[in-house]
Amino acid sequence: MAGHTDVVPPGNEQHGSLPPFAGEVHNGALYGRGAVDMKGAIAAFIEAALAYRDANDGRIPGSISLLITGDEEGPAVNGTRKMLRWAAENGQNFSHCIVGEPTSLHRAGDTIKVGRRGSLTGAIRLLGKQGHIAYPHLALNPVPAAARLITMLDELVWDEGNEDFPPTSFQISNVHAGTGAGNVIPGQVEILCNFRFSPESQPEDLKRAVEARCHALGLKYGIEWTLFGMPFDTPPGPLRDATVHAIAEITGLETVCSTSGGTSDGRFIAPTGAQVIELGPVNETIHRVDECVSVDDLVILSKIHERILEIILA
Repeated sequence: MAGHTDVVPPGNEQHGSLPPFAGEVHNGALYGRGAVDMKGAIAAFIEAALAYRDANDGRIPGSISLLITGDEEGPAVNGTRKMLRWAAENGQNFSHCIVGEPTSLHRAGDTIKVGRRGSLTGAIRLLGKQGHIAYPHLALNPVPAAARLITMLDELVWDEGNEDFPPTSFQISNVHAGTGAGNVIPGQVEILCNFRFSPESQPEDLKRAVEARCHALGLKYGIEWTLFGMPFDTPPGPLRDATVHAIAEITGLETVCSTSGGTSDGRFIAPTGAQVIELGPVNETIHRVDECVSVDDLVILSKIHERILEIILA
């Protein structure tokens, strides 16, 4: 059972109706930064493991591990990856893993993640020549070229996805040029972009496609690439089947198996050979002011996790 205790910054604490780390229950919901993403799921994990142990008089035919880290919302270099390295060095191997990311849309258990797209970020720098805005013949403005590049990349169809994955998505997140002065032609423009890519595309192919369009503009350019994770997929099998069955039994819901959304630490766990499923609370308030989770949903999630343990460890 894997999860993280770190959270995104709360921002201006005056904007919330409660202090961001109050941890208070109001009208049946627990309020606090990370209540949904994802301390609530960790609490459900612990309660399920204890309930399973007590129901079996402390006899567990296998092992239950809680892989809880504090480094997921940022660079994710000192958490799960290092824990997995330590586990491998000490002979600890995981066959099944549930990640407690908030996957549900409207009711606890209505959606689970059976995989995730890969994430590739590019920092593109197009180089021109700085100059006075009244003498454009003495300068080279890279901004029009950047606009053409963005249009070219935005219009490309990278792949069609497949049965389990939506098509690869390309997005521009930041564009920056200029000194802030209104009479200076910028000498360079920086573009920050991101691919959320399906297994139908490979990172090197995506990089080459972007670089080819940059080259076609006739400007000097440089790109710094960061690969945050490769796609992973958990096909029907013991863990996926147990999760679907447990949700149906506890809630009566026919859960949706999805691969949409962002990345999670599951991208580090899946390559070890473990089956990976993500299951957590309703994600409506994650990363928002007044983040909150239904207490009843946490109880339901705990029961689902306990039932999954019963099925897997039978």
